[in-house]
Amino acid sequence: MAKVQPGRFTADVDGDIVVFLIGMRFNKPWKVWKWWAPFVAMPRMLRKLQGEPDLGLLHVQGGMLSGHPFQVCYFRSLDHLYRFAKDPDLPHLEPWRRFNRKIGASGDVGVWHETYAVSPDRAECVYANMPVWGLGAATATSPVGRKRETAEQRMGAMSGAAGAQD
Repeated sequence: MAKVQPGRFTADVDGDIVVFLIGMRFNKPWKVWKWWAPFVAMPRMLRKLQGEPDLGLLHVQGGMLSGHPFQVCYFRSLDHLYRFAKDPDLPHLEPWRRFNRKIGASGDVGVWHETYAVSPDRAECVYANMPVWGLGAATATSPVGRKRETAEQRMGAMSGAAGAQD
């Protein structure tokens, strides 16, 4: 079990970061032969990204969302993410092409992603009695102090103003 940081912490984000959410949906779960290949492609991609820091992946964590596989990935930049997606020598482009050829618009398997480019003054998080997690695991964490007590202060929108507590 991961070590818990007692108290309240926030992420220290130094520079822009990309949050990439990706998942799949088993629209017809009995058609294992349709969803198996895309399902096992993701761990291969993540191993490559985690094994080569120059590819720009800072952190990934995932699990199930509404009964379907889901990953949250943090990248250094959009350029890193796009380069990984488009490089024929890396393990994303060919499985994506194969998915489109074999499954395409059949409706048997759904895949989705959302990409967010986030600047440090447009991100806010707090972790209370948690292990290092999420954006904090992708960057660094520090204790929530007086000047970062509220969500508004951490976001920078109301610097120093009193705001709602978490």
